[in-house]
Amino acid sequence: MIFVFHLLDKPDSAALRNEIRPAHKAYLAQVADRMAFAGPLLSDDGKTMIGSLLAIDFASREAAEQWQADEPFTRAGVYASGSVLPFANLWPQKAGFPPAE
Repeated sequence: MIFVFHLLDKPDSAALRNEIRPAHKAYLAQVADRMAFAGPLLSDDGKTMIGSLLAIDFASREAAEQWQADEPFTRAGVYASGSVLPFANLWPQKAGFPPAE
């Protein structure tokens, strides 16, 4: 089942986010074959990262929550809040997902 992770950063955590980002990306790479989408949430300026939105296939909620608990941004204290929810994609994707960088 796909689980969506909606995670918001703590205020003033930009420096910590940048420091931990390589470990975060390496951790995401471990589940790349099960990832529907992933990327930063942005402020209204379209540039400043303020959180993360991920959709990843896991066998159970427990597995998804354990993955999140071990995620580098979580472990470093970047996130102020977050939720993990089951997700069903019922709409064919036509826009909004440019090629990954």
